Amino acid sequence: MAGKVIVIAQQKGGAGKTTLAIQLAVAWQQMGKQIAMIDVDPQGSLTAWRHLRDSSVGKEEGPGVDTLSGWRLGNRLSKTSSDADIVVVDSPPHAETDAKAAVRAADLVLLPIQPTMLDLWATTATLALAEAENTKALLVLNRVPPRSLTANAVATEIKRKKWPAARARLGNRQAFAASINEGKGVIETARSSMASKEVEALAREVLRKLR
Repeated sequence: MAGKVIVIAQQKGGAGKTTLAIQLAVAWQQMGKQIAMIDVDPQGSLTAWRHLRDSSVGKEEGPGVDTLSGWRLGNRLSKTSSDADIVVVDSPPHAETDAKAAVRAADLVLLPIQPTMLDLWATTATLALAEAENTKALLVLNRVPPRSLTANAVATEIKRKKWPAARARLGNRQAFAASINEGKGVIETARSSMASKEVEALAREVLRKLR
């Protein structure tokens, strides 16, 4: 059976796409899932993280990362998804050809969004892209400050618009960046931290959405 394809997409840059991709992939790996990752973002941040992981953890310690252009994604997915339980795709930060190809191939699109109205408005284009491709989507509030009135306002607006959103949120925590700087995920570097608990809750919620 082919694995599920999860695309991390967001038209607005700086939303935390690659961070979300890495943290979820490592969390699912720790849960015993076979994970593959594909970097379609020209910035190549996911690929750079994998190179760092090669040095710090070892080349045999997954998840592996393939780097390619979006137009080649369909052909690569047919093979990659047959060897993995979940394929995580880090897509470009614009609704262009590569992003469209990634969303079209997805079983689920995750859209990280920082808790500001500007970020919320910018998400409309990516949601429209997922809808046009008839692909399920899920908003994920990311980098949420503690006791944030703005985050609550954004969450209320998402609910008013009836946009699909994850219950789990990721806080604005240094532990996420620190783990990536080691070529790891926060579940590996700070297992008992609040950041780790947030990632695990989100990872389990997304798995339920895939059933």
